Amino acid sequence: KTKLAEAIRYALGRMPKARAYLENGQLELDNNICERSIRPLTLGRKNYLFMGSEGGGKAAAIAYTLIETARMNRVDPEAWLTWVLAHIADHKINRIDELTPWNWQPR
Repeated sequence: KTKLAEAIRYALGRMPKARAYLENGQLELDNNICERSIRPLTLGRKNYLFMGSEGGGKAAAIAYTLIETARMNRVDPEAWLTWVLAHIADHKINRIDELTPWNWQPR
């Protein structure tokens, strides 16, 4: 019932989710990189609060996520998205990871 025991129980309860971060040094512990990259977008959110509709907002969120993921992987977002859109229709769904920015090589 001590504070130390409480802290240990808390840590052990979080261990299953934390294990991936402990075993893979490439995983980020936080999303600060993404938060900083979308800051300009959030500052102007009153200008495009609903993007015309809820569906438009969801589509914009997907587009921003794809663009920032490409940038985080030092990939030109326009070149990568152009390539993905040209190849995704004929690509097998079980190999979709081949289309990710970190697996893409410019020609």
